Amino acid sequence: MNKPTLVIGASENPERYSNQAIKMLKEYQHDVYAFGNREGKIGDVDIQSTRIYPDHLHSVTLYVNPSIQKNLYDYVISLHPERLIFNPGTENEELVRLANAHGIETVEACTLVMLRTNQY
Repeated sequence: MNKPTLVIGASENPERYSNQAIKMLKEYQHDVYAFGNREGKIGDVDIQSTRIYPDHLHSVTLYVNPSIQKNLYDYVISLHPERLIFNPGTENEELVRLANAHGIETVEACTLVMLRTNQY
């Protein structure tokens, strides 16, 4: 089942986990949107450097550390995703509480592992 996903912290660098996640999400047939510091492209996915607001998002997956996330709280909440995934190194109790208060499920897990183990 397609679960439209926004990757925050997207990078064209193939060694970055955000890059690998975008490729794997596409491989698993999910619609993918990418937001990062610099515009670019990963396969057929455009990385936007300005905030994007897709109509429906199932998941937002984070690849930015908590100090950067602070400036994104309102943005993430305004997207109304069903789920917010905190990849390793992005864990943030403040954002977890805020998301949960707005009815957003939060998961501390690796997107790559979730996809590989059919938990996505």
